[in-house]
Amino acid sequence: MDGMAAGGKILGHPRGLAILFLTEMWERFSYYGMRALLIFYLTRHFLFADDPAYGIFAAYTSMVYISPIIGGFIADRWLGFRRAVLFGGILIMLGHFGMAFEGAEATADAAGNVTRDLGAMQVMYFSLALIIVGTGLLKANISSIVGSLYDEGDRRRDGGFTIFYMGINVGAWMAPLLCGWLGETYGWSYGFGAAGVGMFLGLVVFVLGRGWLEGKGEAPDPAALDRPVFAGLTVQHTVIGGCILALLPVWLLVQHSHIVGGLLGVAGGLAMLAVIVYSALRLEPVARDRIFAILILMPFHALFWAFFEQTGTSIALFAKRGVELSLFGLTVVPSQIQSINPLFIILFAPVFAALWAGLDRRSREPHIPLKFALGLLQMGLGFFMFVIGIQMAAEGDKVWFGWLVLGFLFHSTGELCISPVGLSAVTKLSIARITGLMMGVWFLSNAFANYGAGLIAMTSSIKHMPGEDVAVADALPVYGSMFMSVGWTAVGSALLLLLLSPLLKRLMHGVR
Repeated sequence: MDGMAAGGKILGHPRGLAILFLTEMWERFSYYGMRALLIFYLTRHFLFADDPAYGIFAAYTSMVYISPIIGGFIADRWLGFRRAVLFGGILIMLGHFGMAFEGAEATADAAGNVTRDLGAMQVMYFSLALIIVGTGLLKANISSIVGSLYDEGDRRRDGGFTIFYMGINVGAWMAPLLCGWLGETYGWSYGFGAAGVGMFLGLVVFVLGRGWLEGKGEAPDPAALDRPVFAGLTVQHTVIGGCILALLPVWLLVQHSHIVGGLLGVAGGLAMLAVIVYSALRLEPVARDRIFAILILMPFHALFWAFFEQTGTSIALFAKRGVELSLFGLTVVPSQIQSINPLFIILFAPVFAALWAGLDRRSREPHIPLKFALGLLQMGLGFFMFVIGIQMAAEGDKVWFGWLVLGFLFHSTGELCISPVGLSAVTKLSIARITGLMMGVWFLSNAFANYGAGLIAMTSSIKHMPGEDVAVADALPVYGSMFMSVGWTAVGSALLLLLLSPLLKRLMHGVR
């Protein structure tokens, strides 16, 4: 075949990239398939009111972003990337299959008192814990294997990560279409079960394709893993046992979002303090300035994602309650709208890559703060599209689907200005010996963003009798007010960042 070359390469890249592409694609399929259904499962099957449902969602997604920091350390110190990915994938698969256990559907009496299947609820919480711990072991470490496929200075590395990133979005695009349709049409267990099957397929690819990785991602000291610790248990047994024991506190935390918020505040404060003190005392002035530039960008990055993650909460319920989900003869179920963003990313990522490259050749590529500001501005414009749709809907009518699609378009182009740029900025502005620390702090800002997303979503909570649909006339004013506030906050943040741009450029000392 023309696209395949001899010597263990596919399309000019190490053939192991194909294994990692497919593994990550199916893992993201499982994650986004379950995520598309979660808010509807909480509000329609267990009859949670909006506020507690948003809280559970926020606790889950924020811990998903905290866990890779710990998982990366475990892989670096003991397991190695490959074993961590394999064990993490098994936990994720079990978590999704656990979600497929529905139990009895909740019921509500005339006074609004809800009776829930408490056993099924605890199975759900434990399943979420399995996915959180599993994602911690898999998410960062599979990316590390991608990097290890390329020698230092290999010009194919950026292209390899671009291909890998496309796998993420292909999985994220397919998942809501299939899992959402199965879950909302045939039953929750079918949708969650399909997510579990997706992770199973990813594991099959990863195990069968081990030889194509050519030894990359193995433990730093493989012999040490079999070293006895106590009572016949080896280092590997102890580490894996520790991960299993970690499921218990995570299982409890996912049920108490306020505790997660408090822990995030403490962890975030300590991390920021450590970086600032280290920078002030140990780094020379240029390196210190660049670290401070990252710290200034971080809250804007977190704010963008807090708004973006409304997709799985307030926007999802807005679509269910207030949008006519039919366009050009095509009708979708509410969870399927979460396929729109990854589809736009797939379509426009090559366009943006070519745009930045073309502007760079002309020495006109926007600097990092300007790209961040553009991302926030487009986020605001996306929410304004939702508001315009609400305002144009006739009294008692739902919003035209096209306004939702247009809003997602702006969110997606905004994402392309921030998501790849942010990770690149951390690697450019950090010095080698603390890049890992700064990446951890950056991911911590994602955890803050997801927790903050839940708090923002709560401002759109609508009180109604459990199990009853919310009237369109009651829903649209609430969502319109919230979306307007988010839109103006995003635009205001973009303008503030533009005002800070001269300072940031000085702190970056030439890094673009």
